[in-house]
Amino acid sequence: MSWLVSLLVLSALIFFHELGHYAAARLMGVYVEVFSIGFGKKLASFHAWGTQWSISAIPLGGYVKMKGQDDSDPSNVSTDNDSYNTKTPLQRIFILLAGPAANFALAFVLYFFIALGGPSVLSPVIGQVVKDSPAFVAGLEGNDTIRSINAIPVTTWKDMAKIIASSEGSLNVEIERAGFIEYKTITPKFSETQNMYGETVQRKMIGIGAAGVSHKLDLGFFETFSYATEQTIFASTLIFTGVQKLISGDVPAKELGGVISIVKLTSDATDAGWMSVLFFAALISVNLGVLNLLPIPALDGGHIMFNIYELITKRAPSEAVLINLTIAGWVILFSLMGLGLYNDVNRLMG
Repeated sequence: MSWLVSLLVLSALIFFHELGHYAAARLMGVYVEVFSIGFGKKLASFHAWGTQWSISAIPLGGYVKMKGQDDSDPSNVSTDNDSYNTKTPLQRIFILLAGPAANFALAFVLYFFIALGGPSVLSPVIGQVVKDSPAFVAGLEGNDTIRSINAIPVTTWKDMAKIIASSEGSLNVEIERAGFIEYKTITPKFSETQNMYGETVQRKMIGIGAAGVSHKLDLGFFETFSYATEQTIFASTLIFTGVQKLISGDVPAKELGGVISIVKLTSDATDAGWMSVLFFAALISVNLGVLNLLPIPALDGGHIMFNIYELITKRAPSEAVLINLTIAGWVILFSLMGLGLYNDVNRLMG
């Protein structure tokens, strides 16, 4: 059942991405010939609003086929008024951006519903204290709850860690222990740790670990909007940075995952509850938006690059350049998909 939910979630995210392209194309007067979820042999299809809507056998993506626009044959153009080719570069860029924009908008909506349900966050309750660390020297103990730092109220472990990491000098820490309030003075020191990308970094720390206690956030209406906005921006930044580090080699290529990883992680999230599914769906939706903006021919970002070139130079790239770059783009794309699949199989086999 969880694997079925995984495929449905992935298909829904692809659907919203392509729906963004579809809506923008129709708004710009472009005729959309096919709207497909998946590739390959058509399993089911119907005609509506002049478009063939299809579900295909290979659920690894989807596409909107617009009149005069064909990634498999860039030379296949049309000069009709309802063709993609006859639109201005700005109109085409608008159509191309609409897909990723739909993914970011969907992620915002998902985070909004998560906020309405009261997302769980890690409480600032100490689980362990590292021996001879600043916290150990100051007398902090397991099960202590940090209530404030330098008179700034602390309600989550994440907020507490941010304050410590950006601190200057000693900290006045208010803790609750067995129902009583105590005050400690702690001077953080730089220590080696690993960030979320697996890199070893130096960070100001006091030497404590979380007890694993969590609580639900009780958010008001405007706080809910703020939460959804912050989470969408955070997820986007996280994925943009991850891609940058993967390209620069700071993150090894073996960390790249493919569709099997996505389905498995979504399946695991399903087992953990619907709130986890919404979290993961929002993250994957942002991931689709970011990756499609990469300047790789055959992706939205590659087409945007071509249109920006035309906008600046007042002439379209030559047919030969388009064909060669599109072929190169497909090679890169299939290579990345192959690498992700290879890594997925290696992980499954241990």
